[in-house]
Amino acid sequence: MQLVRSNRKGKKLHIVNLSQVPDIRLIACDMDGTLLDDSGLIHDEFWPLIELLHDRGITFCPASGRQYYSLLERFKPISAEVIFIAENGTYVIQNGREISSSCLTKASTNNAIQIARNLRSTETDVGIVLCGKRSAYIEHTEPIFQEEVDKYYLRVEFVNNLLSVEDEFLKVAIFNFDSAERVTYPAFSGVQDTHQVVVSGAHWLDVMAPQANKGAAIRHIQQSLHITRDQTMVFGDYLNDMEMMDESTYSFAMANAHPILKARANFLSPGNDENGVVRTIKSVLEIK
Repeated sequence: MQLVRSNRKGKKLHIVNLSQVPDIRLIACDMDGTLLDDSGLIHDEFWPLIELLHDRGITFCPASGRQYYSLLERFKPISAEVIFIAENGTYVIQNGREISSSCLTKASTNNAIQIARNLRSTETDVGIVLCGKRSAYIEHTEPIFQEEVDKYYLRVEFVNNLLSVEDEFLKVAIFNFDSAERVTYPAFSGVQDTHQVVVSGAHWLDVMAPQANKGAAIRHIQQSLHITRDQTMVFGDYLNDMEMMDESTYSFAMANAHPILKARANFLSPGNDENGVVRTIKSVLEIK
């Protein structure tokens, strides 16, 4: 089969011919901008493909910045067959059992909240989501912010003060209707050396423990299942997928991906609105 090599170090795109079907045992896939189309839907061809992958002994992992409970609801029909990489790799769950988690300290959480509050004082459309293992927590309910929160978080509690919440905290997510990369990211320059600060979408930025990312989550799963990089395939579209690209020989950036991610991935996939994930898996594994 033929794959499109990604544009690395300024080289032109070119076609790579694989001489044989690789022995893939693990497929990890981002959701928004990757598996989901621009309407937020999963293509109908995905569901029978998952059954075929399961029959072949291939584990599928939704790998998302979304909350675990949101992913669980989306994949309810096959939840027993997949491993969930939630909250940008900070929370990995299989059959309701935690495989790994990376939590922020209370001091780190409070500091991130305060930075976001300071940003909110100058930027009108800024909202904060405190992401815990039990629930997500918000202290503002402006309609435009609430609508965005509802896309990614199924369990959400309104509280008067985020600093008073008790839970195990996986990340602090900041929504800015302006550019997260241009406006929000610079506001967190003071903690970028001690925390994982990642632009996870056009309007979202996540602050996490320093060792937390999707790549680290995939390593935990590979070690648990005795799977190698050569047996792993990953798909992503944005900067929170960067480390994930490093854990797989068959790393795919979507055609609609951020340019930096395209440079990090080994191959390119058709876009999310072209059913790119399903088409690529079928092509690489020669599934008719």
